[in-house]
Amino acid sequence: MLKVASWIRACDQASFERAFADFHEIELENARLGPIDLTAADGLLLSGGEDISASFLHQPAIDPALIIDADPLRDEWEFEALRIVLERNLPLLAICRGIQVLNVALGGTLRLDIPNHDVIETVKVHPLRHSLCARHRFEAVNSTHHQALEKVADGLTVEAWSPADDVIEQVRMERRAWTAGVQYHPERHPSYRPLFQDFVSHLAGAGK
Repeated sequence: MLKVASWIRACDQASFERAFADFHEIELENARLGPIDLTAADGLLLSGGEDISASFLHQPAIDPALIIDADPLRDEWEFEALRIVLERNLPLLAICRGIQVLNVALGGTLRLDIPNHDVIETVKVHPLRHSLCARHRFEAVNSTHHQALEKVADGLTVEAWSPADDVIEQVRMERRAWTAGVQYHPERHPSYRPLFQDFVSHLAGAGK
């Protein structure tokens, strides 16, 4: 059984269970529910959620009012888990908040307030443009979020972006185990299954 470490909100649990339902070799561990032995993990899933606490951000003059529902305990776990997984060279899939955690951990910055972009009831499908190196080319994505990448950290390569609002929607990390970051929510629709399949296919044997 391959173990994927994660921190998943209660409201997202069912979506991720469906996304991984066909991958019977995967055990999805949730640090929100109890301790995880990261030395025994085969990969890391950074999922969506609240804004990152201001104390973890690498940008000056942050207006506290722009940081919504931050969870410092989750921040501490995810940044430490990410550090360990990068050191162990394990596969990583970072979704929504997760792509932001990855970017910040590597020294990047965030756009701290994107009005009306995080309301699921009014979400629109955003057509994408892709770089030549993009591994996954979804024509449009279900992107809902309050924040997004601004300065892209060294080591990350942009694979896709929305021309409507210049939001970076997909990145990859070179010269290490398989790593993908997406601003959209692939767990919410089966059309994104190839992304999860790619992640799972790289878990076996990684970091061994």
